[in-house]
Amino acid sequence: MFDALIIGGGAAGMSCALVLGSAKNKPYAEHKQIGIIAHQRTSHLQSALFNNVLGLAPGATGQSILESGIKQLTDLYPHVEQINDEKVSEIIKTTEGFKVVTNKTTHTSKLVVIAVGYTNLLTIKGLEKYIESHPRAVAEKERIWLKNNNHLIENGLYVAGTLAGWRSQFAIASGSGAQVATDILTLWNDGKDAQVHDKV
Repeated sequence: MFDALIIGGGAAGMSCALVLGSAKNKPYAEHKQIGIIAHQRTSHLQSALFNNVLGLAPGATGQSILESGIKQLTDLYPHVEQINDEKVSEIIKTTEGFKVVTNKTTHTSKLVVIAVGYTNLLTIKGLEKYIESHPRAVAEKERIWLKNNNHLIENGLYVAGTLAGWRSQFAIASGSGAQVATDILTLWNDGKDAQVHDKV
C-alpha cells in the first residue's frame, strides 16, 4: 500500500512528487511509500513554450520540462515509484484509504492526489460528484474543477493544479502541487507545519 499516490505527471503532479520525495530524510517521511502514475500524454505542457517563467531559460518547452522532470525524480528521489503506461479509470474509497483502478491493475493508497488536466473529458469514475464548472476559465472552453477546500476534496483525497481551480499557468500549477505536498508532509508530521528544501 502506498502512503501517497499521485495521479498525473504534469506540472502539478511532478512538483508534488519532487517535494514529497525530497522529504525522505525527515523522520516523519523516511519510510513512507510514495508513487506517481506519471501519465503525461494529455498534459497541456506538451505544446507549451515558456518565455515568462522565473528560473527557466527563454525558449524552454513544456515537453523538455516533462522529460527533465522525470529524470530529476528518477535521479534524485528513486524511492518514489514511477508507474508508467497506466491510465486511471476509477477511484474507490475504502476503510484504509483508496483503491486506484487502472487499465492494467489496482493500486491501494492511504492518500491520493489527483493532478490531471482540467478538461471536461475527465473519465475517472468515483469523482463525478465533485465535478463543477471551472471558476477561473473561459466558459466556452468547458473546463472543470474538482470542488475542494484548499486542495482537499475529502479526507485523504487531494487535487492539485488546474483541476483544483487554478489558472493554467505553469508556475501556478507547479506551486499548487508543491502546496499539496507540504500539506501531506504536515499531516505526516502530526499536524506540525512542514516544508523541505535541500541545503547547499
